[in-house]
Amino acid sequence: MIPRQLFVGKLRIALLFSILAAASPAFCQESSTSPSTSDSYPLPAQQQPSTIASSDRHISLRALPANFLTDQKEIWLYPRQLAKGKHWLPTIAVVGVTAALIATDPHTAPYFRTTNTFSGFNRVFSGVNSGAFIAAVPASIYAIGLIKKDSYAQSTALLAAEAFADGFALDLAFKGITGRKQPLQYAGNGPYADSFFNGTHNPVHSGGFYSVHAMSAISVATVIAHRYRKKRWVPIVAYGVAGAISFARITSGSHFPSDVFFGGAMGFVIARYAVLPAK
Repeated sequence: MIPRQLFVGKLRIALLFSILAAASPAFCQESSTSPSTSDSYPLPAQQQPSTIASSDRHISLRALPANFLTDQKEIWLYPRQLAKGKHWLPTIAVVGVTAALIATDPHTAPYFRTTNTFSGFNRVFSGVNSGAFIAAVPASIYAIGLIKKDSYAQSTALLAAEAFADGFALDLAFKGITGRKQPLQYAGNGPYADSFFNGTHNPVHSGGFYSVHAMSAISVATVIAHRYRKKRWVPIVAYGVAGAISFARITSGSHFPSDVFFGGAMGFVIARYAVLPAK
């Protein structure tokens, strides 16, 4: 007979992979919106309509709740796309890398829990500092857009907020179901092999699977990098800062590498394929 502890462990692993495969949002999914020749807001003079993505749906504070609900429908019905044989390769790639990282998490976590190499880095990119910065960027863009009467900047900020809201809603579900412990919640130095379904199932707690900081940073970076991609330095800075914020979640012991990778992947695909207009 299979020992009860081994059986429960295998059952947890099977459940985890089922969650990953079924609830992963639109990897390389086509946007639900169709391209047109004009954006909901007028474009800056230096940006030609032929090179800027556009959307048929309206982008405004008032339209934000309806757009969020539309995105959520697309995200949660994504398994139907898999059932039709679509998007299997990118889905397998993301789930496969996440699974590999989950398998190696118990071996990578001890190093980051014991080293002092990143102490200064962790202070700069603390959870509070990172969260405040992520929120401040779209808020600042929106404020500048209001002051300068730049509707394109305002819509960029609203799209970033929409991407965050979409990823946060999905993150609550993942954390509530998986109940994963943070590395720093272990006494001493582990062991970390049985982190899933052993922590709190409270979806608003700070840790768990996946990293909301990584998702937020990448989703906001993706929106800004795409909308201002003609300025070559913007994507470099946006993704560079988002990468630093995401890495700090690992070095501080707040998350395992798999939490950060999957959170970043969710942030990118939600922003690029559910929120941003199609190319």
